[in-house]
Amino acid sequence: MKTTLYKSLATASFAMLAFIGFSQTTAMDFSGQDCNGNNVNLFADLDAGKAVMLIFYMPNCGSCPPVASKMQTMANNINATHPGLVKAYAFPYQNSTTCAYSSTWTVNNNLPLFAPMDSGAVQVAYYGGFGMPTAVLLGGDNHDVLFVTQDFNTSDTTTMRDLILTTFTAGVEEQTAITDLSVYPNPTTDFINVSFQSNSGSEGFIELTDLNGKRVMALSKETMSKGIIEKQINVSSIPAGNYILQIHVDGSTVTQKVNVAH
Repeated sequence: MKTTLYKSLATASFAMLAFIGFSQTTAMDFSGQDCNGNNVNLFADLDAGKAVMLIFYMPNCGSCPPVASKMQTMANNINATHPGLVKAYAFPYQNSTTCAYSSTWTVNNNLPLFAPMDSGAVQVAYYGGFGMPTAVLLGGDNHDVLFVTQDFNTSDTTTMRDLILTTFTAGVEEQTAITDLSVYPNPTTDFINVSFQSNSGSEGFIELTDLNGKRVMALSKETMSKGIIEKQINVSSIPAGNYILQIHVDGSTVTQKVNVAH
């Protein structure tokens, strides 16, 4: 199925030239159906508070499926705790690749998170990508382009994960049990002071993870009585770097990026 692009296809050849190396800040919309016959609407996804990953691939590109697989693993880990927060679409880099091929590409490479699409030439030009694969992260009700790379490395999944968690989780509905989070000082050298409003009076715990989601330390579970909760965490023994502070109460989770700078 063809998608509808909100840029004139008549300008495609110009776009191929004009957007090379040009940093776009606003996403290009698309809507219609994916190659499996499901309805898609990029801006509706973004307006609903979702993060959206795009991958543009070249047929018979050996490096493309592993990149998509790493992105999918990262997104699945986020969706496990924030269901439906991350969506993904896979586009061929040109318009001659059929929907049948695109659907087969996602199936054969075990990429069920990526909805298969066709006719990606105008979009890949818009995002400045001719090195394959091109990976794009979009999000926000302003339809922002958050991240683009044509030279993917493993650390890029960390960057994308960090952007998704710190940018999007503040608005997810599941966080009603925890409000008014304050973490200071940040950056810190030895101690982190954590203050938040607990609205449920249920059992909860606080943990610190690295940017790949690996737990670095955790406080014991306890009843988080309704009201202001204040904790101090000693981080003097962990290596300097960026971490994600996570507070879990009554099925709700809030996160805050923390920088430890000894």
